[in-house]
Amino acid sequence: MDSDTLPALSLVSVLSLLGCSVQVLAAAFLAHRYGGRSSPVDRWILLWLFYDVIVHLTLEGPFVYMSLVGTVETSEGPLAELWKEYGKADSRWLVSDPTIVSVEILTVVLDSLLALLLIHAVLNEKYYRHFLQVTLSVCELYGGWMTFCPDWLQGSPHLDTSNPLYLWLYLVFFNGLWVLVPVLLLVQSWLRLSGLQVRDAGPAHRKKL
Repeated sequence: MDSDTLPALSLVSVLSLLGCSVQVLAAAFLAHRYGGRSSPVDRWILLWLFYDVIVHLTLEGPFVYMSLVGTVETSEGPLAELWKEYGKADSRWLVSDPTIVSVEILTVVLDSLLALLLIHAVLNEKYYRHFLQVTLSVCELYGGWMTFCPDWLQGSPHLDTSNPLYLWLYLVFFNGLWVLVPVLLLVQSWLRLSGLQVRDAGPAHRKKL
């Protein structure tokens, strides 16, 4: 495709984006339902965490299953069509690439569990909240790095960056969310933990700072 030509959204693209919108609305509902007594910042964090779990379990979970029993390319059904659409941007997702599947198994199992535990910690103001928040954020960033770095080192042979839709929406926007938000959560944990450290250290330590 000519890179100067703006691609039209296919029916699968439109339905996939609608599905993502439904996931965001579901996450917002859950954050409002269970996080009503939380601070405004924590309500936004809960929205993200609920969305994170929903995506891991309802999109990436089926991807792992399809990749273990066959490939996305040979699978059928609505979710297979969604992943085939994304596979136009990154063809590794179509053929059960070992690196991608390995990262996704870790994401679906470990990250989902950490996110659920973190939701519990945020809602109940548990002392281990920021330990979980830092751990989850690092895991999400590691997953993003291991998803793309191996392909970058080979010259990105599997990525279609000539298509603006695939590049900016599928690759940059959707993957960028799992970089930007974890970084913001790390910053929030850093500020909160450093504040606690200064408070607990007492006036003498604050003067040294």
